[in-house]
Amino acid sequence: MSPTSAPEAPAPVHLVVGDEGLLVERAVVRAIAAAREADPAVEVSRLPAGELTAGVLGELVSPSLFAESRVVVVENGHDAGAEVTTLLLEYAKAPSEGVTLVVVHRGPPKGAKGRRPAGRGAAKPAKGGGAKGDALLEGLRATGATEASASALSDDQRADFVRAEVRQAGGKITGEALGLLMDAVGSDLRELAAAASQLSSDAGGNVDADAVRRFHRGRAEVTGFAVADRAMTGDRAGALEALRWALDTGVPHVVVADAIADGVRTAARVTAAGRGDPYSLASSLRMPPWKVKRGQQNGRGWSGEGLTRAMGVVADLNANVKGAAADPSYALEYAVEAVVAARGNARR
Repeated sequence: MSPTSAPEAPAPVHLVVGDEGLLVERAVVRAIAAAREADPAVEVSRLPAGELTAGVLGELVSPSLFAESRVVVVENGHDAGAEVTTLLLEYAKAPSEGVTLVVVHRGPPKGAKGRRPAGRGAAKPAKGGGAKGDALLEGLRATGATEASASALSDDQRADFVRAEVRQAGGKITGEALGLLMDAVGSDLRELAAAASQLSSDAGGNVDADAVRRFHRGRAEVTGFAVADRAMTGDRAGALEALRWALDTGVPHVVVADAIADGVRTAARVTAAGRGDPYSLASSLRMPPWKVKRGQQNGRGWSGEGLTRAMGVVADLNANVKGAAADPSYALEYAVEAVVAARGNARR
């Protein structure tokens, strides 16, 4: 844009679909930033759909007598009542000049069939949701609203997210460092984004495994994945030491058990797929390449019989740490010993 040209008009209607908090916030911020680029004095209003009345919404999206620019963010659009839904859809067909409407809706994402299953412990749909919520979502899509996805990410998408965060901070990250960082931090995007930015700064842009270990000193080494890796490679003493360290620092028993089970299952799946480049196998196995590489490393020295025995061990462990065993700490120690033994017997 040249210094004399007018700023491009922002899209009049935005639809943010998903419930991943960080992605929702970033999509809303982008929409507001576009409106502010056109008019730095733009006024921003944020209201939850469930508390919104047709009268208040009508006033907010009506053309201003004083030509004031506005951004109206409707949060939790799936909770909108019938009257508000109707008004939003009618407005989206003929938006007012100078008003940017942003509707945040939990989904489902575009192309998904049916609604997300509720599942045990899932929140019940709020009043005004369900079919009405779907009507608003599909209706806004039909009007051509600018849509941004904010759905929860899969493992490989989170890996891509971390790489992008590091690149945006001016750095690059190795595959080993990426795997270690995701193991240490977990799946929370806010923590991953913060860690990626800080690591890029601390490491001068080149984020390797040593940089991650320094940054998360004590944390990366005590995750359940560290226990699993050492048990899978036959390092009995190292696995037991990591286990005691993890439990002493408050890592929940069930988290360690899940990591050990994931290590065994990943090695079994990757080993069954045969040898190959991690990037080539990642697609067929539906795993991120770093996880395939870890499965290949942990699967060395194992036979099919040994992995089958280990699968039985982790199946029992899941029940033991959830109440079947009187002492979950002992159950974990026993499982580590049994996994190491399964690998050792397989080599004889």
